[in-house]
Amino acid sequence: MGAAAARSALASAGRAANETVSFVVFLLLDALEVLLCVVYKVADYVVEGAWRPCYCSSRSASPASAATGKIVVSERGGSKVVSMLSATRLHLEDISDTLYTRPSVLACAAASGSSTRRAPVPGVTVHSAIVQMLRGKVGGRGGDGKHRPYPSPRWSDCHCANCNPADTDRLFVHVEAPPQASTEEDVLFIHGFVSSSGFWTETVLPHVSPAARSRRRLFAVDLLGFGRSPKPADSLYTLREHVEMIERSVIERHGVKSFHIVAHSLGSILALALAVRQPAAVRSLTLVAPPYFPVPRGEVGARYVLRTVAPRRVWPPIAFGASVACWYEHLSRTVSIVLCKHHRLWELAFRVFTLYRVRTYLMDGFFCHTHIASWHTLHNIICGSAGKIDRCLEVVRDQLTCNVTVYHGSDDELLPVQCSYAVKSKIPRAQVKVIDGKDHVTIVVGRQKDLARELEEIWDRKR
Repeated sequence: MGAAAARSALASAGRAANETVSFVVFLLLDALEVLLCVVYKVADYVVEGAWRPCYCSSRSASPASAATGKIVVSERGGSKVVSMLSATRLHLEDISDTLYTRPSVLACAAASGSSTRRAPVPGVTVHSAIVQMLRGKVGGRGGDGKHRPYPSPRWSDCHCANCNPADTDRLFVHVEAPPQASTEEDVLFIHGFVSSSGFWTETVLPHVSPAARSRRRLFAVDLLGFGRSPKPADSLYTLREHVEMIERSVIERHGVKSFHIVAHSLGSILALALAVRQPAAVRSLTLVAPPYFPVPRGEVGARYVLRTVAPRRVWPPIAFGASVACWYEHLSRTVSIVLCKHHRLWELAFRVFTLYRVRTYLMDGFFCHTHIASWHTLHNIICGSAGKIDRCLEVVRDQLTCNVTVYHGSDDELLPVQCSYAVKSKIPRAQVKVIDGKDHVTIVVGRQKDLARELEEIWDRKR
């Protein structure tokens, strides 16, 4: 009894210390974010000759003011749509409000201590940064008041050939096909956040048996904004954009008629959305560590997911990293400049340090992206798809007959195993396999031989 009480007291003291230190650290980061906002506005103007809109302020453009900027908000098919004279169209539901609704630590503390809650403002508003980005995809505003195209790559991005492909209309797709012209079916591998096709091509694909290869083409994509795929500076990297690029680059280009999907982490959201758009073609769904957080009643979906994924705590370290990436637009841009802009230097240093004995495919995926891509994908896909995943899961449950298998590591500190069990609660036929001693990455890396064998068994099952 005494030992248990001591452990409980120690745990409580640890939580209190974590909360106190976290409050101070993130209070300082809030101040640093304000400073970096000014620094980058000046730097962007000096180097590129135009202001780049950011999401720091809470300024919004009403539908009327948006319309004066040649942007019109309307209702189509029950959803809000932003239509532009340049024929650019964006559904407002595709954009997460966590992009511009990220209160500071002090604001959250004040709100939690207040007995009154601010009533929501009726109507539709569009954040001014989004208005700026949507104006015909014209870009920033120069000193003469005219809109100018955003340079791509930007000064803060890497300029190497891998990060800036010549073909900007399609994703980079790694294809492994049998010698014969026709196949029974295909397999599409989708990577997760800040990763690349190398996550699959360097792990699972080499261990797929010749028998399985003889009947299937294997596709592994670099998602929009990552790896060797295009990284447009004027994209908002919405769920719609990601899925449409996958369809254009794989399904349409290669004539895919029937296929299995294997997806990791964020890729699981794209896999579900793709399955809903291609219900007759999908043979099986394999989701590895899916980021599915059922939203409690009364909560705003995107904001709930943001607080869950990024709790603004310094411990554990993975929570601190996620918090910096999710809450701080300019601080995360600084990290991107240090790591991604100079990724070739970091990769060379790592190879020299390890005497060229360790492969760097995980580093390649982690470093080869732009801040614009990672920032918008993080918010518009992981946070902003909170309600969309529910609808996708319901469609898969009720309208698709494909097999659904979910893998999760018992030691995953980024996405708890409850995420996978929540998927099963929505799709009762789904099989959940929890792998002991594996985390968010080692659920694949390190057990690729076993996973390849298990995937072949899934592909051979009858629907």
